[in-house]
Amino acid sequence: MQILVIEDDDKLAKSLEQGLETKGYYVTRTRTGEDGFYLASNNPFDIVLLDIMLPGRNGLEILSTLRQSRTRMPVLVLTAKDRISDRVQGLDAGADDYLVKPFAFPELLARIRALLRRGNADDPPVTFRCADLELDSRGHSVRRGSTSISLTAREFEILEYLLRNPAQVVTREMLARDVWKELARHTPIDNVIDVHIARLRRKIDDGFTPKLLHTVRGVGFILRDGASL
Repeated sequence: MQILVIEDDDKLAKSLEQGLETKGYYVTRTRTGEDGFYLASNNPFDIVLLDIMLPGRNGLEILSTLRQSRTRMPVLVLTAKDRISDRVQGLDAGADDYLVKPFAFPELLARIRALLRRGNADDPPVTFRCADLELDSRGHSVRRGSTSISLTAREFEILEYLLRNPAQVVTREMLARDVWKELARHTPIDNVIDVHIARLRRKIDDGFTPKLLHTVRGVGFILRDGASL
């Protein structure tokens, strides 16, 4: 499960990241409203933990804009504001739940589990296809024809990202930003990306026809039926 933490208190954010990752969640965290809104708008997180008082765009603005775009991603608001009117304002803006700081970590986990159960019950399965390749994002499974394919978590993220951008060239910069969450690329990770792409290609293409994962030299990668190239 992918969790986005938008929190400008670095100590709290780091504590949440470490605690959630020990429970098996994948965590992406950011401290500004603008970066948080960008990540929430362009990535299929399973849940967002959202602070209200943020640098730049505040949490309520982020929440309201997400709901106006009909995003159904569960959002749990974390805030020091504990007045009833504050809670009502957050829920009216589209929050799925509201937790007042300071809070106990076990309670946060319980609320996350409740929201994830609700989301799994309400949302239909999301399946992506390219030729005979099929990815079930909720069941976290991949098949090529009748063959089940085992991927690492990172390989699955890359493949899902490619499938969400059908017949489009995906650059290394896009993968670094949207899959690795490298908002500022202080050190290039192109070699790391290429290694993962090579491993993914072997798993989904070796022994199968047509070949689906292609490299566009000097540009990036594209997932497409080879017959249409």
